[in-house]
Amino acid sequence: MKAAVCYEYGKPLSVEKVNLDPPQKGEVKVKVAATAVCHSDIHVLRGELGGGQLPIVAGHETAGYIEEIGEGVISVKPGDHVVVSLLKSCRRCRQCVTGNPHLCETPFPLMTESRLHNMKGENLRHMVGTATFAEYAIVDESQVVKIADDMPMDRAALLGCGVITGFGAVVNRAKVETLSSVVVVGTGGVGLNAVQGAVFSGAYPIIAVDMLDSKLEAARKFGATHTVNGSQGDAVEKVKEITSGKGADYVFVTVGSASAVQQSLDMVGTRGMLVVVGLPGMGATITIPPFLWGERMITSSTMGTTRLSVDVPKLVDLYKAGQLKLDELITKHYPLDEINEAIESVERGEALRNIIAFE
Repeated sequence: MKAAVCYEYGKPLSVEKVNLDPPQKGEVKVKVAATAVCHSDIHVLRGELGGGQLPIVAGHETAGYIEEIGEGVISVKPGDHVVVSLLKSCRRCRQCVTGNPHLCETPFPLMTESRLHNMKGENLRHMVGTATFAEYAIVDESQVVKIADDMPMDRAALLGCGVITGFGAVVNRAKVETLSSVVVVGTGGVGLNAVQGAVFSGAYPIIAVDMLDSKLEAARKFGATHTVNGSQGDAVEKVKEITSGKGADYVFVTVGSASAVQQSLDMVGTRGMLVVVGLPGMGATITIPPFLWGERMITSSTMGTTRLSVDVPKLVDLYKAGQLKLDELITKHYPLDEINEAIESVERGEALRNIIAFE
């Protein structure tokens, strides 16, 4: 099969033939239909998340078809349409059995082993146990969830990461209350889905903050009631003005920027909550006041606090009912051979989500 391999951080990927082993116990082989280019992929390919062993195959926001199942797999069968995610769940550890499978503590084989090999026989590392910048992928059974056959695969792929991360941070982690004020800092793919989550929760006002007017315009289309361009004045003061000087009940920082987190601390009102969603670079720090006046809370959200088998089918239903925007997130489709162009487009800020399409 063909895969896009990273041999050197910051360099173009090599689209080449590779070999893929059969699925092992508890694993499934997925024929990839569509995979989105996520900023997390780019951070890994640029060596911005601590590096690691190379070569590596990235890609994790995916939908496809079950091609083959390994020993003991019972939740899916060949031919099933599935969403693929980096989330894994052993269903046995403390976090899994207490209702937090997104925080599973169990190590999985594909985090250290490889089912991928280049034509020289070298092992290729699976990014976050997925490696879906390829025609086929081997993942753990818990990483896939069956979806309806009539769900468009390019839209379904978005449910593997960006949608569940933004939407879930609002709905699952913060549990935003109706008529609460919400600020979303950063209106890329994840931020727009945080806006959608705020709309779904009945929040008001919903304030989108970004540096680009084009992204703020998109946020309006996704449900933001107010927008603030952080490059045109003091964003904190503008947020306070919109919230009658009180600050917001909830602030979601969806960009991977420590400075954005630092600035957002001052946007939070009394008894408000700051939720860090984006991943700042390794070693980044922020300064927290020694005492958080007004019982303000700082927390984070991992992958939208998502329970794959529960949340993904519900999001599919919302999309089919016209209550969840997915079509509007997709900027362009690319074949695998043009993956470097797709990545560069995202880096230039030209795209919300570019899709690598295999069909």
